[in-house]
Amino acid sequence: MAEIGLRPRMLVKDVMTNPVITVDENASINHVAELMDKHELGCIIVTGKDGKPIGIITERDLVTRILAKNIKPESVRAKDVMTSPLITIEPDETINEAARKMNRLNIRRLGVTYKGQLVGLISSKDILSVMPELLETIQEKAIIEREHIAQAATEEGASLAGYCDRCGGWSDNLKERNGEFICEDCRAELES
Repeated sequence: MAEIGLRPRMLVKDVMTNPVITVDENASINHVAELMDKHELGCIIVTGKDGKPIGIITERDLVTRILAKNIKPESVRAKDVMTSPLITIEPDETINEAARKMNRLNIRRLGVTYKGQLVGLISSKDILSVMPELLETIQEKAIIEREHIAQAATEEGASLAGYCDRCGGWSDNLKERNGEFICEDCRAELES
């Protein structure tokens, strides 16, 4: 893909969300919920006294740890509700690695850190949003490669292995006829 101007792999920094909305560990849960509502977020990153990320509060955390237990949100601090530690990934990791890490740890969000500083957030939704583009890129690359292979084979008079464009069957002896790659049986049919 590099020869057609595309990076061979998509990186976390290409799809992460930034800047990240954070809240101090001593903030009330009311404040956390207000920020989530105001910014239309599904999570907030919690920072410690030094400003470093120490945890995350998700909508699910609010439901299971506050609402389901009928606890008054104004009486609870972010540090009491957050999931800690915040699981992170580097911005130069591939989105495949991010997806694997999320799957392995059964989580949907990763903090993105560079040299210990929080620079973004990547979610499973971010990864899913770019999948159609990745699939289109892969398909386009396959078409281009197939055209190069077909052109080389046609120039050399060699046959190709693959699926016949006419019958769909596998053949080790495809030849180009009228822009299609067809097997021996289909070529015989055309000639008769």
